Amino acid sequence: MQKAIKLAALLAALAATPALAEQNGTLRIGVMNDMSSVYSDFQGPGSVLAAQMAVEDFNKTSKRKIEVISADHQNKPDVGAAIARRWFDAEGVDMVIDLPNSAVALAVSDIGKEKNKVVIGSGAGTAALTGAKCSPTFVHWTYDTWAFGHGTAKGVLAQGAKTFFFITADYAFGHDLEKQATDEINASGGKVLGAVRLPLGTNDFSSALLQAQASKADVILLANAGGDTVNTIKQAADFKVTEKQKLVALIFDLQSVPAIGLGTAQGLQAINAWYWDENDGTRDFAKRYAARHAKKMYPNHMQAGVYSATLAYLKAVDKVGSPTDGKAVVDAMKATPSDDPVYGKVEIRADGRAIHPLYLLQVKSPAESKSEWDVFKIAGTIPADKAFRPLSEGGCPLVKSN
Repeated sequence: MQKAIKLAALLAALAATPALAEQNGTLRIGVMNDMSSVYSDFQGPGSVLAAQMAVEDFNKTSKRKIEVISADHQNKPDVGAAIARRWFDAEGVDMVIDLPNSAVALAVSDIGKEKNKVVIGSGAGTAALTGAKCSPTFVHWTYDTWAFGHGTAKGVLAQGAKTFFFITADYAFGHDLEKQATDEINASGGKVLGAVRLPLGTNDFSSALLQAQASKADVILLANAGGDTVNTIKQAADFKVTEKQKLVALIFDLQSVPAIGLGTAQGLQAINAWYWDENDGTRDFAKRYAARHAKKMYPNHMQAGVYSATLAYLKAVDKVGSPTDGKAVVDAMKATPSDDPVYGKVEIRADGRAIHPLYLLQVKSPAESKSEWDVFKIAGTIPADKAFRPLSEGGCPLVKSN
């Protein structure tokens, strides 16, 4: 009897393996992000929709059977890691994508490397993912802390600012974003006067804003994101911070503007990797996406990144022939630049960093805006070859071995 039970358990485990899942004809993509907290509108169900749309568009010319599943990592690395292991070991998931919250992304990337499964960060921020923690099975698609930290700080310094104060999310993403901006400030002769670090999901930023005001820094830099950034900016308006100091968000996304209101947000500048009103291809995608979104939201650059990265991944799987060998699929992605109507041309470097232009956006005034999601104007472009950390400076072991 015991032998029969053990045999049944073994057969059940084998039937659940990713290799057999693919043999049975289904490629499985897992979208993992924050479905219920500060990042839920910025990734959440919208990223799941973007992945589903990529699968549908891919299958207009390829009839592979593909399933998109999703899970809420609750912004907890242990929860994200447990989901990833279950997906890879028992549920036949071949690729995990999105991963806002850098601590979660780092944990899942490590598991992907261990299991030889593809992991793609679209909502993930920390540049460590293509630095010391790079992986042969990881691709970093949309943005990173080096690009936004250095790029935004450089722009503010060019406008004459000399002193800075940080309000920072107290976890890997916020720490790294603060560090990258600080490096640029120090290298350019500026000075950081102080910083306050607050837990993810903080509701009351009054104490931090009072400390920032007391510092008399020229610029208050927000090294947070999503709902935390929205709440900081709203409360800064209540404290009339911008009457004497400049407020700059290092991460500021499309959904932040309606949440704050154009009257409060107008004039704010931000760097994004994509904006829906750039050309006919981006506008068409945004309209199709909004028509299916539960809240009728337009996509931000991370959600569009999920779409574009999913397409690139599926094309690489077709080239390799199977999703089973994650490193082989990522090698194929690196060998052939992606080009789609939404994101345009994207090249992937040896360290896993996806290379594409970044855009300097400025929030429109209420008089300039023609609709709820017509909130930004493109004020400038950072070319692809200047947008991200130089390959030689990241410390990625994959680059050293080439």
